[in-house]
Amino acid sequence: MNSTSSGAHSVEPRANWRSVPVWLLILILLVVYWSMLFFEQHGGWFSQEVYFPFRSEAELASYQPDSRDRDYLPGGKKVYEKACAICHNKDGTGKLNQAPPLAGSEWVVDAPARLIRIPLYGLNGPITVQGQQMVFPAGMPAVGSALSEDELAAALTYIRQTWGNNASRVTPEQIRAVKVEVGNRSEGFTEEGIKRVSEK
Repeated sequence: MNSTSSGAHSVEPRANWRSVPVWLLILILLVVYWSMLFFEQHGGWFSQEVYFPFRSEAELASYQPDSRDRDYLPGGKKVYEKACAICHNKDGTGKLNQAPPLAGSEWVVDAPARLIRIPLYGLNGPITVQGQQMVFPAGMPAVGSALSEDELAAALTYIRQTWGNNASRVTPEQIRAVKVEVGNRSEGFTEEGIKRVSEK
């Protein structure tokens, strides 16, 4: 007896051609057109900023970051996070009733001789930052006195060149000069005392 009945024959599948919807073609064309516009505006292509040659080696060098500062910053970040971030935060925003912000502070980008005195000898009393007077009951201790001149210089350079601050590097020689000028001092400076320091 044949085990396959006449009604159980399987139908072979067939491939049929169907037209692509017009809306899909339009969508593909729009995506391609948008992609071309995007790359035209953002890809650089033959922009002068990308391909225009520099006029001299000196001009090219002027666009390069100072390698001394670049090498200085990683060590400065480590010192800052170890000695300063507990009060001023890792992002330099400061803490209410504890420490003022360093990001965007005029004290940070001011003359190095003024800034160096603050961590080296401490700061007492109120201080005005960005037009706002701030009072910190405990004052700032002389945390920089426990650091080497190289460490303090690295930390201050990091502070002066981070979070949008843009100021010159602080060197160990500058810190040494402040130590010689001020000598032994047991009490911290005040805002007025710092302001009396020469801006040089």
